[in-house]
Amino acid sequence: MRDRSRTPALLLCLLASLAFLALPLKAAADDQMPWGSAEMMDREYEPRKVVYDVYVDTEDELNSVLDRVSMLNNVYESDPFEAHIVLVLHGREVPFFTRDEFAEREETMRRAKSLTEGGVVEFRMCEASARLRGIDHDDVHGFVNLVPMADAEIIELQHEGYLLMQ
Repeated sequence: MRDRSRTPALLLCLLASLAFLALPLKAAADDQMPWGSAEMMDREYEPRKVVYDVYVDTEDELNSVLDRVSMLNNVYESDPFEAHIVLVLHGREVPFFTRDEFAEREETMRRAKSLTEGGVVEFRMCEASARLRGIDHDDVHGFVNLVPMADAEIIELQHEGYLLMQ
């Protein structure tokens, strides 16, 4: 006759062993990776309204922002009904968006313009910042809208429910 008093303990051991096997496997630690490797998290993201506070010094930095915006737009599946991404320009990148710098920055400007074509991404430039740099609205590319003040625009967009990215 079997001893039924041991059955719950054996069942618990068996379940614990199975649970251990179900845990994600981490890469073994070594001298260069003492904590093992990172785990991938499977996540889905809902489209949101986002405002980027853009204040960069170089074209490379601007392209880095455009990379981030492009990736976010892809994550949001370019959904014009649920997503809206506004880039508010008010730093040294402001002159990049003008007639005078088009020849030097054509590739970046064409890329920026292409992001706006699906209706999700929009560029807004601080008119005060442009004026301080001697830039008239007639010299700014047509895919950019001018707003009176960047900080006030960012505050207003946050008040409208936009999430701030820097």
